[in-house]
Amino acid sequence: MHVLITGGAGFIGSHLAEYHLAQGDQVYVVDNLSTGSLANIELLRGNPAFRFAEADILNWGELGRAVAWADRIYHMAAVVGVKKVLEDPVAVMATNMTGTEKILRAIHGGGWNPQVIIASTSEVYGFNAKDSFAETDDIVLPSGGRLRWTYAVTKLADEFLAFSYARKYGLHIAVVRLFNTIGPNQVGHYGMVVPRFVRQAVCNKPLTVYGTGEQTRSFCDVRDTVVALDGLAGCPQAWGEVVNVGNEQEISIRDLAELIVRRSGSSSALRFVSYRDAYGEEFEDVSHRRPVLDKLRALTGFAPEWTLAETLDDLIERERGKNRRVA
Repeated sequence: MHVLITGGAGFIGSHLAEYHLAQGDQVYVVDNLSTGSLANIELLRGNPAFRFAEADILNWGELGRAVAWADRIYHMAAVVGVKKVLEDPVAVMATNMTGTEKILRAIHGGGWNPQVIIASTSEVYGFNAKDSFAETDDIVLPSGGRLRWTYAVTKLADEFLAFSYARKYGLHIAVVRLFNTIGPNQVGHYGMVVPRFVRQAVCNKPLTVYGTGEQTRSFCDVRDTVVALDGLAGCPQAWGEVVNVGNEQEISIRDLAELIVRRSGSSSALRFVSYRDAYGEEFEDVSHRRPVLDKLRALTGFAPEWTLAETLDDLIERERGKNRRVA
């Protein structure tokens, strides 16, 4: 199978590339490296079945040919992370919406109908008050002008673009709402909490908890996520559907920090930081984010293999290994 991954040098994209190479597939990755990293795909570049293009899909001249080559496309290219979103909301709007439309136009214009995954986000549920979110639940976002929600709004627009093309042209598209994916190679530069906590704990530095720490999240190991995405892409019943992808185990950010401290044997304390101090402006964060995965299980039989504790232990050991190599 020929697999095209936009944003493929990013955290999830690079794991998708590794997964498909292990299946014996041909993999073509395109990434402008704005948030992706060559380090994520360094070990893949010697594989003759792997190709990489450093390019922006907004103006990549090879897009049409790459789309026509692909049997499957994972569209992962996006500006991600709260810090990145607040720093450059214009780039968020351009990349997340225009990039998706360019991909869909290229697919329709190519005369070929590959399997397609369009990555959306759990952030689209916004301030919905339900304890856990199913795909049919209402979207509850703040009124206009709050740039914190630029990412969610653009991803919701991507969903409508995908469903419009799927309905009008019969394209084989599944939209996935990803819930807090974590795992090897994720970095904390743009607001991702787990790699930041792990790094701080291993170095015995204070773990910086934003807000009160009572907000809850549900974390899914990226190695489970890629299995779910593979299953959905090849499932005809998933085409034209939106599907939650994640793990139902829920934990508060404060409890997460304390768990990482315990499992790493760290002497770190917790340091609470306001959102204004963390991001340069005040905003209200969502209090919880837990997926209902009934649809994902029904379509693919998905069951996560990694527990949160197992993932954290793996990440802690990897971080220690980095420190040993530096020393």
